[in-house]
Amino acid sequence: MTENDYLLAWAAYGVAALGCLLVWFRLTGWMWRWLREPLRVLVAVLLLTPTIVDPAKDLFAPAIAITALDLMFKVGNNAWKAALDLTMYTIIAFGLYLAFAGIRWPIERRIKARRAADEDARQAEGEPTLREVIQGRADEADSRYDANGDRRLRIEPRL
Repeated sequence: MTENDYLLAWAAYGVAALGCLLVWFRLTGWMWRWLREPLRVLVAVLLLTPTIVDPAKDLFAPAIAITALDLMFKVGNNAWKAALDLTMYTIIAFGLYLAFAGIRWPIERRIKARRAADEDARQAEGEPTLREVIQGRADEADSRYDANGDRRLRIEPRL
């Protein structure tokens, strides 16, 4: 195998792996976020982890393919090395994912709390109180009609 064949094979595998990853992203799109993201990380690690095949020539191959072929045909002894590479890269990837999720979680909670407070404030200042509606002072900002112009049947008092 020449250098060009080796690079061409890796390019073909890279395109196929990215296509499989794209299909996996589409398949897991409906799932709960905290289940979907670790599954995507796991499949990305499985598809994109290389392992060394020939240390003398620095030739690499996909670790999942080396593991499957060595176990299926019982030809080489690279299955353990490939499995260890897969395990090591999986631990690293999940560690990075947990760090990212740990940083992202309080930021998203703060953003969600701020949006809820802004929405409550927006609703509170836009809605007239029951007393204002009864006294007729809410003529300018009458919120008894929704966006479609239909009349709302219930007016909530502001506490």
